[in-house]
Amino acid sequence: MIVHLIDGTYELFRHFYGLRRFAKGGDPPFGAAAGVLNTVLQMIEEGATHLGVATDHVIESFRNDLWAGYKTGDGVEPALLAQFHPLEEALAALGVAVWPMVELEADDGLASATRIAAADPRVQKVSIWTPDKDLAQCVEGDRVVQVDRRTREIRNAAGVRAKFGVDPEHIPDFLALVGDAADGYPGLAGIGRVSAARLIGKYGALESFPPEVLGDRRDLALLFKKLATLKTDVALFADADSLRWRGPTGRFEAWAERFSSPRLFGRSQRAAAGLERD
Repeated sequence: MIVHLIDGTYELFRHFYGLRRFAKGGDPPFGAAAGVLNTVLQMIEEGATHLGVATDHVIESFRNDLWAGYKTGDGVEPALLAQFHPLEEALAALGVAVWPMVELEADDGLASATRIAAADPRVQKVSIWTPDKDLAQCVEGDRVVQVDRRTREIRNAAGVRAKFGVDPEHIPDFLALVGDAADGYPGLAGIGRVSAARLIGKYGALESFPPEVLGDRRDLALLFKKLATLKTDVALFADADSLRWRGPTGRFEAWAERFSSPRLFGRSQRAAAGLERD
């Protein structure tokens, strides 16, 4: 089986701002959420059988206590924020496994789901659907890959090395040095992507760097590494069987109507009927 793990937060942002380019007279109240459901249903129609979605039920996480500048919900448009919780409920009604993260982030949910799925010997491949560079740390060979939906690029371990200059396991070290503007931490001044990859190639993990390399910035670098390291120990589900899609629940028709997308329900029924034929 192939397991598909989807970054629901990214998808919601993607659809929200994608719709804005075409919408006139304001943002559709549930337009982005309906777009995410369309995307997930399309994956099912194209053959996905095991899938789950992680979302940021609350934007802030434990990392905000570690670094004052870490990303928050400030600046996220109310029309977008208002669609997170309805999306989570609608996905559950569709019969899709959904993990709304509260103290942790959606990325932690995806990392934990990856660990559980990859531990199942029946799983042939795990595809993580997000462009977020944080998730590159979860890539393993050709079996756990990252998929960028915009470019359709599939990034395996060799692809991570080609893009960042380091192996997947060293992505937290790399991000600690160069920073991550999307997450709100700056990295270390004077260290760019090339020099960071060179240092990691020479010394390995930050903890192995000779003291003189980072000097009095070592503790700051280790803090940034803690921010960049995803949690993989969340017990989201038991095994890959928990992610099998078995069709919509009886609640999904009402959600499709509420999202002004009644055709979603018909599509879900036809997809479920296809499962029965198989």
